[in-house]
Amino acid sequence: MRLARAEPAAERIAPLRAGTPRRGVIARAESLVFVLWAALLVGVSGGLLWVFGLNYDGLTGSAASKIHPATYLAVALFGWTLLRAGNPVIPVAQALNRRPASVLLAVCGVLLLALIATRGGTGLAGSIDTFVLAGLLPILLLDRDAETLGRIEIVIHLVMLANALLGLYELASGQRFFPFRLDGADFDWDTRSAALQGHPLSNATVTACYILALAAGGGRLGPALRTGMIALQLVALVTFGGRSAIVITLILGGAVGLVALGRVLRSGRIPLIGAACACFALTLVPVAVAVLAALGFFDTLLDRFASDGGSAQARVDMLEIFRAIPFRELLVGPDLQQVTTLRRIYGLEWGIENSILSTLLYQGILMTTLLVVAVGLYLAEVARVCRHGVWLPILAFVILVNTFEGLAGKTTLLAKFALALIVLFPKVPIRGRS
Repeated sequence: MRLARAEPAAERIAPLRAGTPRRGVIARAESLVFVLWAALLVGVSGGLLWVFGLNYDGLTGSAASKIHPATYLAVALFGWTLLRAGNPVIPVAQALNRRPASVLLAVCGVLLLALIATRGGTGLAGSIDTFVLAGLLPILLLDRDAETLGRIEIVIHLVMLANALLGLYELASGQRFFPFRLDGADFDWDTRSAALQGHPLSNATVTACYILALAAGGGRLGPALRTGMIALQLVALVTFGGRSAIVITLILGGAVGLVALGRVLRSGRIPLIGAACACFALTLVPVAVAVLAALGFFDTLLDRFASDGGSAQARVDMLEIFRAIPFRELLVGPDLQQVTTLRRIYGLEWGIENSILSTLLYQGILMTTLLVVAVGLYLAEVARVCRHGVWLPILAFVILVNTFEGLAGKTTLLAKFALALIVLFPKVPIRGRS
């Protein structure tokens, strides 16, 4: 009787034991795919895709090449999530319950896509890469294990390290490897470093937010590595040519430094290792200044502020365009041909240097208001799932994306930023140092 009863129990346990290794293999495979996805998102720009034969940033070429590979993989991962759940309603309900702002942003991206298609405009892929990808990201990272988040953090640090070093090498050599291209044209007159992020202003925004994230305590880098990385990124930031990014980083980063110094002085205890590192760093300052001067670093820095290439005048001229368009047309979206003509008249062919105004000019007040509200709620939701200190890089991001077209065009900038915040500021600390 005992053997007869034990046999069904063993039969029930055997499938579980046989399935456990299989589930472990699937989990490891998922983790590696997520790491690959993060590497594609953070480290692959339009300039790099051009090297592989994909005209991502240009107007010509196949429609499939206009969408970033990270977006394709994100959609595939979301589909896998629905299949793995068995009942697709469950993950959708979880997303609506726990990430409502992310769902709203993705829906707004789809609505923008429909609006552009209805009006016969261009840049359909921009709504997908800019908003749909960003909306899917927090949903995909929902309940992701700490090991995967730790690996993604390492990827972010390595990509930013390579980006800074490549930017400095481009400054020293005068050669740009993966510049922003429009149908093959790489704009030889633009001497700013492109590195891995492609567009110099996007690069400056990413670098500035990364610096401030580290300064606010994000990530698991030790004190020495954190200080060294911040110093390297600050030097590289100048090569990307973002004057606003340099100023915002120095102001906000300086405020954080003063607050930290005041806290240390009030405590009356100065760490011996910290004091030794500070003394050692001070001895290296003259050598670093001499090396940077020999590379022409300070000449580049002065040029960034001495000549803006008409950027300030462009911000004045863009307001004149709105005066030429009736309010009724601005409400639902002006005629696209009229907008193009006005931009040529005022010499703004290279873009409207403000995300909100550019979107308003092309998509109208109603859609722009919806997108601004959705992005605001999205950033607040991302901040809510992160720990203390996350608002410093968010403040810098909001300021900087409105100093150029930023989120008004096709970009993965918002998705990159959200990924960095979620990984560098997890509420549950990831053990160990990266």
